[in-house]
Amino acid sequence: MAELNTDDSSKGGKHQKKRAKKSSTKVDMTPMVDLAFLLLTFFVLTATFGKPKTMQLNMPVKAKNEDQKQKVSDNAITMLLTDNIDSIYYYNGIYDPAKTVIRITNYSKEGVRKLLLESNKDVVTKVHELEEQYKKGAIADSTLKKLKEKVQSDVNTLAVIVKTEDKTKYKNIVDLVDELNICDVAKFSIGDISTQEQNHLTKLKL
Repeated sequence: MAELNTDDSSKGGKHQKKRAKKSSTKVDMTPMVDLAFLLLTFFVLTATFGKPKTMQLNMPVKAKNEDQKQKVSDNAITMLLTDNIDSIYYYNGIYDPAKTVIRITNYSKEGVRKLLLESNKDVVTKVHELEEQYKKGAIADSTLKKLKEKVQSDVNTLAVIVKTEDKTKYKNIVDLVDELNICDVAKFSIGDISTQEQNHLTKLKL
């Protein structure tokens, strides 16, 4: 009995079919990994890391004698915030029912900002000079901060006392604190309007 030879090697001739060579489906990821590390290194070296945003707190300098206490009092402005959302009542120095004159201003640039800039012009000028030196690279960031704190906390600089009542709007307090920061007023405190001041305001409104 004859046997059928099924071996492919025995096939030949013109009509022999050639099978296509299968390519490998494996992808070489080495170049992509290299590219990823290069991009990561680039972004790390060129990125600017954000500094933590914190509120700067300047503690008041304790007056050593009566002359310094008097200077602090003379350089103080008390601002009274009431239910009137458009007006700020203020007076200079220590409150005296017989002598104190309460004036009125507003939240505009020509109002409270102009008042604060004029009252704190020496500090504003010195801080501006320090910031210009920093921009030119003459002083470092940490040095700028220390020098600004020293200038703003001096006994002779302006001190602002913000007093509120129960009906004062929170927005008005925030707006006033923003104006204090704009005008480089670092010495300020927030408290309640006294009974005498409230009575004075009542008479003033009448």
